[in-house]
Amino acid sequence: MSSIMQYNGAAIIAMAGKDCIAIASDKRYGIRNQTMGCQMKKIFQVGDKTFVGLTGLATDMQTLDQKFRFRSNMYRLREEREMSTEAFANMVTSLLYEHRFGPYFCEPIVAGLGGEDGKSPFLCGMDLLGAQVRTEDFMVGGDCTEALYGLCESMYRPDLGPDELFEVIAQCLLSGVDRDCLAGWGCVVHVLTPEGVTTRDLKGRMD
Repeated sequence: MSSIMQYNGAAIIAMAGKDCIAIASDKRYGIRNQTMGCQMKKIFQVGDKTFVGLTGLATDMQTLDQKFRFRSNMYRLREEREMSTEAFANMVTSLLYEHRFGPYFCEPIVAGLGGEDGKSPFLCGMDLLGAQVRTEDFMVGGDCTEALYGLCESMYRPDLGPDELFEVIAQCLLSGVDRDCLAGWGCVVHVLTPEGVTTRDLKGRMD
């Protein structure tokens, strides 16, 4: 076991399309090399147009999900409007950096629609301390990032529609987790468009 980040196992991909984004994760919950369950939730919706995917230690993932939800609810009460995706990403950065001397073992990926028109794809990944990396095509996280990067670079094309984007991200994730024993056992894909969210569960290899 090389890292506490790989203790429970995870794989997440976020991709940008034409006025849409998709974010997908595996479902495996494991303790080291043992698989304990195959219904682990790793992607959380925190607003109408914002998703956050969490990889790392399962207990810290659940703690951060509750803190994100609390802070976004407080923002909604104070400001009387939804938190934008860019503001949410900055809030996550601030929260992680507050705990820099005893960090949460989580690397979030924030994906959503933002900009002035509310249709521009927004992808942002972070490390344990909240240092942001923003991209306009795709973002990967988890244990098998090398395989996921290679597959995404091979299959991704700019300006994909929602259906094409779903197909590409699903194939990338299913193929990527086949090369890693700490992730897999099915996956869930969320496709976000200005009209709403479409969620699909996919079967994967169970060995």
